[in-house]
Formats: sequence, C-alpha cells, structure tokens
Amino acid sequence: MTQEGYDKLVAQVRKMETVDRPAASAAIAEARDKGDLSENSEYEAAKEAQAMLEMRINELKATIAEAKIIDPSMLSADTVQILSTVEMKNVRNGMVMKYTIVSESEANLREGKISSSTPIAQGLLGHKVGDVVDVKIPQGTIQLEIISISL
Repeated sequence: MTQEGYDKLVAQVRKMETVDRPAASAAIAEARDKGDLSENSEYEAAKEAQAMLEMRINELKATIAEAKIIDPSMLSADTVQILSTVEMKNVRNGMVMKYTIVSESEANLREGKISSSTPIAQGLLGHKVGDVVDVKIPQGTIQLEIISISL
C-alpha cells in the first residue's frame, strides 16, 4: 500500500480508539442507567455497536501489521503493477476507462482506485501498453486494450 493509505489507516484506528471507543462505552453506561437490563433493547444495541467497533479496530490493526509500503519511485511504467494508473479501452464498445490499481484497503471507485484483487486489476497486471487483455467479470468476458500506463 502507499504511505498515504497507511497513514489514513493509522489515523482511522487512532480516532476509533480515542473518540469512538469512549463514546460507545458512554452509550452503554447511559443505557445501563435506564433500568432492567433484561428488557433494555437500548443496552443490547449499545453493546452490539461496541462489539462491532472492537471488531473493526482489530481488523484495521491486522491490516496495518501486515502492510507493506510501496515506494512509487521504485516502480516502472513498462508493465501494469500495483500503483499503476491504467487507461484502457473496452474493445467491444470503445468506452475508455482510467483506474489506479491499489491495495484493497485503499480502493475507492469514486476516486478511480480499484483493488488489486478485482477481476479487472488481476487481468491487467503484468501487461504492457498495446496489449489486449481478456478479463473475466461476473457478466462474462470483456476485452480491454491498454492505452497507457503511468505512476
């Protein structure tokens, strides 16, 4: 992943631990003060929200622990690889698309960033400009021609 993506994950975990976790504990305490716990759905909801928060914190910490930060200056634009921005054309309909291939935790389709584990990214990885690649997607197979690769 990129340094920027790593820093965002670390900041997100920090916020969850320093802001969200105390808020979840306060919500549980507030619900507990409202009486009989066996019939208190607000208490149960607050406990469930806290459990989900803790699960998410643990997932993010595991991602951070396993992260490998990639230095973009060490990469080449000769072939498609992680952190490559690829402009491609759908051979069948002529539609041009541009995506940056990133780690799963950094993927954001609105920003044009797709995960390296998606079928499109998997089909493009290792190919060069001018290659026509058959990509298996849930709707069938599409042919994409690589127009340009940049970092």
